[in-house]
Amino acid sequence: MDYVINGMRPGDWEQVRAIYLEGIATRNATFETGAPSWEKWDAGHLADLRLVARAMNQVLGWAALSAVSGRCVYAGVAEVSVYVRARFTRQGIGRTLFEALIALSEQHGIWTLQAGIFPENVASLALCRKCGFREVGRRERLGKLDGVWRDVLLLERRSRIAGT
Repeated sequence: MDYVINGMRPGDWEQVRAIYLEGIATRNATFETGAPSWEKWDAGHLADLRLVARAMNQVLGWAALSAVSGRCVYAGVAEVSVYVRARFTRQGIGRTLFEALIALSEQHGIWTLQAGIFPENVASLALCRKCGFREVGRRERLGKLDGVWRDVLLLERRSRIAGT
């Protein structure tokens, strides 16, 4: 399948939201149980660090970074989110998005990317590892989803370019 990776636009939100809702429905992608409004999502993600995979006018997947803290010492640390429309998984779109987001993050001075992933989300863990992430810890019983305590694995990727 031919597609391009480019910046996310506000007009992409409905498709981005639909893909996010697909991830939410798996109950292995996030603690969230619903998608926020565009305004809330927009406020929580770094404006220049949002990408989509696009074929014609269809968004196949998206990737974005959010700040982990407002403290200046953490200015180069961001949390990554990558979601691919269910019918387009296992086609390399997630990895292409991830690699493009990593390159873009380094251009913006981000020296550490982190991800929190449920241990049951084997595909996301494998993707992170392929993209240079390593597991740095397990946060046991971090939160409840549907009334069940869930662990979260913390992974990180340190840049060899940014912050050196």
